[in-house]
Amino acid sequence: MQWDLYIKSFRAWLRIERSMSANTVEAYCRDIQKLADYLNNTSKILPANVQLSHLQSFVKDLASLEIEPTSQSRIISGIKSFYKFLLIEGVITDDPTELLETPKKGRKLPDILSQEEIGMLIKSIDLSDPLGERNKTIIETLYGCGLRVSELLNLKLTDIYELEGYLIITGKGNKQRMVPIGSWILNQIVRYRDHIRITLDVKSEFENILFLNRNGRKLTRAMIFEIVKRLAAAAGIHKTISPHTFRHSFATHLVENGADLRAVQEMLGHSVITTTEIYTHLDREFLRKNILGHHPLNT
Repeated sequence: MQWDLYIKSFRAWLRIERSMSANTVEAYCRDIQKLADYLNNTSKILPANVQLSHLQSFVKDLASLEIEPTSQSRIISGIKSFYKFLLIEGVITDDPTELLETPKKGRKLPDILSQEEIGMLIKSIDLSDPLGERNKTIIETLYGCGLRVSELLNLKLTDIYELEGYLIITGKGNKQRMVPIGSWILNQIVRYRDHIRITLDVKSEFENILFLNRNGRKLTRAMIFEIVKRLAAAAGIHKTISPHTFRHSFATHLVENGADLRAVQEMLGHSVITTTEIYTHLDREFLRKNILGHHPLNT
């Protein structure tokens, strides 16, 4: 029972004190529940009595289940936050996670779509269906602005600044950033807003939300994933892609075409530049041509 009470308090602390998004909060709490279930099954130990050895045993168990290092690291991060919370609340006096090590992991390069594949996917959209215009707007906004799914779903009509040519995006931790948008995206957004969205019976609580379903309600993450999956199949793209693939593609194409890494960092809403640096991976042939084409000994 103590685990349930502490997890409940931890959830409130993450939302109020850390200003984390609902998705992040739930992910952290699920990870703490994994620890609670493990300890209840092995030693029936209470949260305040957990020692480093218990946590190391839990991490070893995660590895035996072949959970990827990145997922293990995320779970450990959640556990560290949980015990930081218990320390702040005075439940414990020593942090058992202080010496808990995260697994070493290679940096996985994200999957991307080429510019040609992006074009193929957009061309596969059936614009004779009103929802086709909406789906085209969704794809072009994901790719053209590098948005996270949650940022797309929460995009408001009042976040669109047409004359200035930018969107106000609310990202992780409720941090806001200005994202410039090209005229082709803006025109598509305006077309959808003024000709498709306006025909919907919009429910009162979603009057300011840009992207809606046919019933005038806010779209869900699952619906965006399904839209992307169907469009990829229609375009004959056999890669395993998700809405986040468009964000990866956006950043990679910017870097490949010479965009300043700091500018890309601002566009993506990354708090540190090291997160953005993963997009400096370039296609080997692209890199080869770029280097050989500009090196003075090759002229």
